[in-house]
Amino acid sequence: MSALSERLRALLPGRLRNRRPRVAVVRLSGAIGAVSPLRPGLSIAGVAGSLERAFTLPGVKAVALVINSPGGSPAQSHLIHRRIRALAEEKSLPVVAFVEDVAASGGYMIACAADEIIADPTSIVGSIGVVSAGFGFPGLLEKLGIERRVHTIGEAKAMLDPFRPEDPADIERLKRIQADVQALFTELVSSRRKALPVGENLFTGAVWTGRQALPLGLVDALGDLRGTMRARFGEKVELVVVAEARGGLISRLLRRGAPGKIGEAAASLPAEAMAAFEERAAFARYGL
Repeated sequence: MSALSERLRALLPGRLRNRRPRVAVVRLSGAIGAVSPLRPGLSIAGVAGSLERAFTLPGVKAVALVINSPGGSPAQSHLIHRRIRALAEEKSLPVVAFVEDVAASGGYMIACAADEIIADPTSIVGSIGVVSAGFGFPGLLEKLGIERRVHTIGEAKAMLDPFRPEDPADIERLKRIQADVQALFTELVSSRRKALPVGENLFTGAVWTGRQALPLGLVDALGDLRGTMRARFGEKVELVVVAEARGGLISRLLRRGAPGKIGEAAASLPAEAMAAFEERAAFARYGL
């Protein structure tokens, strides 16, 4: 540092002169998309504010994304990915993703918005594929003596109706949609992950541990948030968590000052329980 720089630095107030390097931390946890109306998953509407605050934090040197998601809505995953990239380019800030338990499917798509992906050796990453799942009850209503009436304009309007046998034309139409989404997912990962091995198909929906994913180029290093940021910015680095807190349904209502809605919350508990079960099942696919 030059003598002039030293004199200018000495004129700064102590709190600015001794400011520690700051890293904004955004935690992205849970299934992606609308799990239920009262149990929202990760969505662009839910995370946009946190991302904006992270990239505009005074003195910020980098943005860290802490990801723990089994995936979900491809649209919401893509929107979150694009918002992160837009902010990173606008603010000229590096983005580092840290995988906790899992960054699979849409969770991995979001991780690919980072300039680097760092995972624990036991993290689960990948699942670069597209899946649609549901249930079929074609004979249930007849057994219960219930007549279902559906009237449509458009032959595909009732596609994959769970109360009628599967139609091969519906399945073929669904496959075309899935193939289009898969093509976008594959192109996105290929463009963001330059070290993928040539001639190896990593787009089958398979998953790997962090340690297995490292030589495949799906992650850049093994490690954790605190250790990595201290190694890069010094032991005095300040990790500032800016993500909005997400609580349970009852706690959210109480925080909003709406105790009168507790009855409404109780009435929704069966739907909430089903949403929680579905989210738990999404994580359970990866042994979590």
